[in-house]
Amino acid sequence: MKGSSLNSWPGEAELPVSNILFPMLQIKDLQVQYGAICALKGVSLDVKKGEIVALIGANGAGKSTLLKTISGLIRATRGEVRLEGKDVRGMAPHRMVQLGLSYVPEGRAIFSNLTVVENLLIGAHRRSDGAGVRKDCDWVYELFPRLKERAKQSAATLSGGEQQMLAISRALMARPQILLLDEPSLGLAPIIVQSIFQTIRTLNTGGTTILLIEQNAHMALQVAHRGYVIQTGEMVLQGTGKELLATERVRQFYLGEA
Repeated sequence: MKGSSLNSWPGEAELPVSNILFPMLQIKDLQVQYGAICALKGVSLDVKKGEIVALIGANGAGKSTLLKTISGLIRATRGEVRLEGKDVRGMAPHRMVQLGLSYVPEGRAIFSNLTVVENLLIGAHRRSDGAGVRKDCDWVYELFPRLKERAKQSAATLSGGEQQMLAISRALMARPQILLLDEPSLGLAPIIVQSIFQTIRTLNTGGTTILLIEQNAHMALQVAHRGYVIQTGEMVLQGTGKELLATERVRQFYLGEA
């Protein structure tokens, strides 16, 4: 990941066919109920190894519910969740982390009473390779130099953008093979948004597979190899990032174009 090129950003993402070996994450006919309310109505998608896949949709469409269900925070009432072919539906969140999946929730959920470095170490708490943990701390500091400057500060003193950097870095300390990102640009200044998306491309170029939920549909589809559109708990469109950007329905409802 270190030293990866960003020359192709922010144009349409390109992925060598040889990098897509098999679906790393497979979701099939997933249903989730909140009491009498059906939040997900038979959702299916797949994320292949080496891809960035974007999921866009209006507020309340079921995007966050899907990521929470995949990561084990919510139980599905029906359907399949497979990680590298293994059935992981209903598995506890800590087991999902052990299997190589990390989740960065909407709202960051950092430990504000702890320092930056303490937050990072929590992300690596199941690892026993001390030298590797220290090396990865140095690596995320290269990825986000601001965090190195604030390593001993309380996380509560960080700006919104710095907190998002910390949330992503904490997830990376578990060395995930696939990273779930829920609204990473929410509430951030445009210049910070640009930096976050550059980092997403850097991580992916370095080998991390990414499933991305993002309110900024234009940037999400630019950075993604493929995308899905979810509406009231159902998948209604899918295609490459370029195809979805050119779709009238997406341009009208998610890009704000007349």
